[in-house]
Amino acid sequence: MSNTSGVFTNWGEAYGKFVEVFIDGHWWVVGDSLENIGKTTKRLLVNAYPFLYGGSASSGLRGSSPEVTGYAKPCKDIEKRFKD
Repeated sequence: MSNTSGVFTNWGEAYGKFVEVFIDGHWWVVGDSLENIGKTTKRLLVNAYPFLYGGSASSGLRGSSPEVTGYAKPCKDIEKRFKD
C-alpha cells in the first residue's frame, strides 16, 4: 500500500457520480410531477369553467351525459338488458 491516494480519489469520484445521479433523478421526478399536476389542474379548470378556458358547454360537468348530448341512445328497456 505505497500509493493510498488512489483510494481516496476513486472514492471521491464514485461519491460524485452517486450525488450527480441522485440529484438528476430527483429533478426528473419533481419535473414530471409538476408537469402532471399542471396538466391535471388545466383539465379540471376547463371542466369547471368551460367558457373561460376554451371548452364547450357540452364538455363541462353539467349536461355531458349521453342523453343530453345525443351521442348515445338507449335502444333497449332496462329489463331486456339484463336478460340477454
